[in-house]
Amino acid sequence: MLTFQCPYCGVQACETELAAGGEAHLKRFGPGSSDDDFEGYLFLRPNVKGVHFERWRHAMGCGKWFLAARCTATLEVFGTYPAQTTEPPADIIAAIQARRPDWSLT
Repeated sequence: MLTFQCPYCGVQACETELAAGGEAHLKRFGPGSSDDDFEGYLFLRPNVKGVHFERWRHAMGCGKWFLAARCTATLEVFGTYPAQTTEPPADIIAAIQARRPDWSLT
């Protein structure tokens, strides 16, 4: 079971208290975008096994959205950070690289 620490209220919450919101740090396309852009956003993203950045909502707690870095293969959580952050913080990147030296953000 996944356990995340909410960066807003500080509560350690298991995944049953949270709502998944998909991949983080994406350029989202909606109404008014080209068909190719919308198709790429919906269907043509990579889904590799390994480190992912995801959106989560503390649904049974403070109700706020936050971002998390975790490994989809091992369910290891590297950290969480506020949803308004436009890119992963340096401490999260360092935590990932400490455990996965061959990993890069690119």
